Amino acid sequence: MEKLESTSELQSRLSSLSFSSFPGITSTQGDERLPDRLQSTDLSQGCNQSVMEETKTDSGQHTEGKEQAPAEQTSGGVGEENNSSGSCELSSEMKTQTPPLNAPTTWTSATLKELKAKLRTEEDSVVTVYRGDIMTVHVPTVPEAKKVCWEFATDGYDIGFGIYFDWTPVTSRSITVHISESSDDEDEEEEIEGPVTNGDVEKGSKSQSNSNLAEILPVYRQDSHLSVQGGSHDFPGEGTYLLKFDNSYSLWRNKTLYYRVYYSA
Repeated sequence: MEKLESTSELQSRLSSLSFSSFPGITSTQGDERLPDRLQSTDLSQGCNQSVMEETKTDSGQHTEGKEQAPAEQTSGGVGEENNSSGSCELSSEMKTQTPPLNAPTTWTSATLKELKAKLRTEEDSVVTVYRGDIMTVHVPTVPEAKKVCWEFATDGYDIGFGIYFDWTPVTSRSITVHISESSDDEDEEEEIEGPVTNGDVEKGSKSQSNSNLAEILPVYRQDSHLSVQGGSHDFPGEGTYLLKFDNSYSLWRNKTLYYRVYYSA
């Protein structure tokens, strides 16, 4: 009887206990309350969502700002393209205004002594181009002629020669001579005397900054001490020829130059 009483007493105690007294054990009631507990945490989740939405909004604004900036840059780029296209149009217009220049006709002659003897009797036809100097002969076009011609020779050593054309309208018909000194950079290289190969471009000749200046013949070292160097060029229009005799590559030797320039119909 005592065992039965103890058993019934134990059962009554167990029945009085709830599952909430044991945190590690869940009951059906606990499962039913689980959604309520989740709902109770919805407020915190809502706050988190609102914070996230604000963050997204701010990030969206930043994104829009970033997208707008390239759009402005793109519009600037279009403007630059328009400007570049405008400059291209201007350059194309300038090209259409100035016709292309034909290559000159050149020749050599063995009558070296005869030319020198003849030019010695003419005034200003024999000059000395000093070491490091460039002598430029300005020859304007004239309506009575159709082409310009030249012949030249030197004593002992070669000399550089090139032709340019200035499209600036002619204001004087006088043929003038200008002497210019080469820069210190051009004087650094010593002259190398000897046979000159074709394509030996003068390092002393520089590109012209004048936009109206066009190149007909780049400055090359010519064997003017071995044969007469001659040539001609048809007038491309109104302007001035620049015949350059270049001795800028020489550090030690002056060059005696025999030359003449004349017009032909």
